[in-house]
Amino acid sequence: MPITHPTLVDIDIRSYGERWAADQHTFAQLVLPLSGEVELDIEGKGDRLNPLKGAVVVAGAWHAQHSIVENHSLVVDVDQAAIGHPVWERIADRPFTDISPAARKLVEFMHLSIAGRAAPPSLLQGWLPLLLDTLTLEQPRPQSRLAALLAHAEANPALPWTTESMAQFARMSVSRLHALFQDELNTSPRAWLLSRRLNRACELLRHTCQPIADVAQCTGFGDQSALTRAMRIQLGTTPAAYRRRGQEPGTKIQ
Repeated sequence: MPITHPTLVDIDIRSYGERWAADQHTFAQLVLPLSGEVELDIEGKGDRLNPLKGAVVVAGAWHAQHSIVENHSLVVDVDQAAIGHPVWERIADRPFTDISPAARKLVEFMHLSIAGRAAPPSLLQGWLPLLLDTLTLEQPRPQSRLAALLAHAEANPALPWTTESMAQFARMSVSRLHALFQDELNTSPRAWLLSRRLNRACELLRHTCQPIADVAQCTGFGDQSALTRAMRIQLGTTPAAYRRRGQEPGTKIQ
């Protein structure tokens, strides 16, 4: 059987049949049951998965699974080499893990988020470190809390974000938040937020006919004047001029 390759992070809801199916792949895999039970064998270690017990299959491990009852699992494929986390070393010898109430809430959140549609990559990148921390029964690391904040803020730019509310969301002090932004992103929370809002506004200006005032409001600028002022300072143009250039046939703008 050929070893398959996923994207950096892929996620799906899958069901397993009565026949044992063996597999091996170059990526790690999290199997998080939503309903029913699944018998899983990983390199000779076997256990029965259910909504209170999941498994992490490290890259390269042979595994096989089957079920004689109706079942659904949230399955997360992870490029183990690209996403560094202590979980890989800690669970290599004990791949079956209890799903705590905190982890259960994260699984249910993602289940609802992807129901009938693809999950935004930024959401996955923010959700996965928190899940891994929770599965190892650790307090989420500052880097994981930052990743969750970035994903949430990018997905919700219209919220009235301040440095204080960002620090509160990440459960750290404002000074710690500033230090973490500098260490991880070489920027400040305010500058990062402005860049994300401008990127989203530019996408809407290029690809939609949404009124500029609405674009300003849904990207967190509040009104058209604020968006115009930010674009003049940061990009040297106005929303209307940017839209005209971006929607001209054959024109590519940054």
